[in-house]
Amino acid sequence: MTPDKHRATAAAILPLVGGPDNIGSVAHCMTRLRIGLHDRSLVDEAALRAVPGVLGVVEDDATCQIVLGPGAVARVTPAFEALVTEGRTAPPTHPAPAEVRTAASAEPPGVTADELAARGAALRQARKARNATPFKLFLRRIANVFVPLIPALIGCGIIAGLGGLLANLGWVPALVPALAAIGSGFMSLIAVFVGHNTAKEFGGTPVLGGAVAAVVVFPGVAKVEAFGQHLSPGQGGVLGALAAALLAVRVERWCRRRVPQALDVLLTPTLTVLVPGLVTLYGLMTVAGALSTGIGTFADRLLATGGAVAGLVLGGLFLPLVMLGLHQALIPIHTTLIQQSGYTVLLPILAMAGAGQVGAALAVYCRLPHNPSLRATIRSALPAGLLGVGEPLIYGVSLPLGRPFVTACVGGAAGGAFVGLFNQLGVAFGSTAIGPSGWALFPLLKGTSGMAATVAVYAGGLAVGYLTGFAATYFFGFTRRMLTELNAAPAPATPPTTPDQPTEAPALA
Repeated sequence: MTPDKHRATAAAILPLVGGPDNIGSVAHCMTRLRIGLHDRSLVDEAALRAVPGVLGVVEDDATCQIVLGPGAVARVTPAFEALVTEGRTAPPTHPAPAEVRTAASAEPPGVTADELAARGAALRQARKARNATPFKLFLRRIANVFVPLIPALIGCGIIAGLGGLLANLGWVPALVPALAAIGSGFMSLIAVFVGHNTAKEFGGTPVLGGAVAAVVVFPGVAKVEAFGQHLSPGQGGVLGALAAALLAVRVERWCRRRVPQALDVLLTPTLTVLVPGLVTLYGLMTVAGALSTGIGTFADRLLATGGAVAGLVLGGLFLPLVMLGLHQALIPIHTTLIQQSGYTVLLPILAMAGAGQVGAALAVYCRLPHNPSLRATIRSALPAGLLGVGEPLIYGVSLPLGRPFVTACVGGAAGGAFVGLFNQLGVAFGSTAIGPSGWALFPLLKGTSGMAATVAVYAGGLAVGYLTGFAATYFFGFTRRMLTELNAAPAPATPPTTPDQPTEAPALA
């Protein structure tokens, strides 16, 4: 996609989310453009989905999340921000989204695809209502703390992997220490970024959250004794930093309400750093350190002893967890594992759910040769699915159909069992970053048995997920009634007739 196309995509999106004056904030993660809106009712989701380059729209209470895919989102976002800035300073205009309407009108009148899109929208709405519980909203906010860190995790993970590869091959030895420093620097200070983002997300002063969290990684904590033992720099990791920053937000709010205005500039930041800092040193670091160690030990033992069974359960249940919004609770766990051992062993197994989804979509494509609109949807969404962006296939194909969603989970379970089995046999590996999945995860793989074995097992798991998802969907994903209703081309439009022009029976092909 060229820069002009990136700007064209941004220009097509802007009027469909209410224009520049409706934009409160703009951010992006690995695959989604996240837009904070003043008035959610101004969003035209149907037209957004028809914009070329848009892979899907995800329902969310706080933001409008537009799926653009990896790479594209990082290029469309700056263009979108520039258009928002220009629109706020320029005279108000209301351009008609001609490109979108042309694309929508050019779409074949596939009634079945429209019905599936309506079902997908209803399912998204139902999921949105189910996920609006205090606990799930809290998990979403915790996820918002870590999502902005994903680009740095990916970049540093790839650099660290490149340094390890050069070290193993004995190439350019003088460059290896530099790559190690670049790749590890961010991880050594990730607690500070977590504290900053936590305070920002929960309504505190970001720099004060970062200042409190910095206590966790400060080398001087080795001189502090708590519960009869000296602390270690980094003890408690991201969980300790998260808890420290949350406490700092509470203290800051208390100070803002009670400290006299004349003393606020001196007392509030001092107490916000001092009180949570002492609590962090003499409590949170010890507790969070034990919890972090327990998470790492449990994950290692789960796969070392449970192997295939653990992989089957994790791979099979991940798509339902996504539907329930509970997958967001895994983000701090992934980050904790990466900080402890350099990679998360869970992500490659959970990525198998996407493989099952791809296999299921391919089976739907083969089983419905006479449904051009649905097959076109699958063709457009499949490349993103191979790279781990599953929303277009989930909401446009498998979930509205029902059974294919279940068989996609079967494929994910089979792929997860494959990876888990090899982990139990000693080929332990994981991902050095979170965010990517599918084929995009290959550059981030790291293990104890060498890169060749690691890549082979992960590729084998993807293949098992594809094949099992395909076979399960092809043979068990449809009832006879479903095939009758879905496997039919849209009826052609009948031209109007006049009394002098009798209707003729269409010729049989």
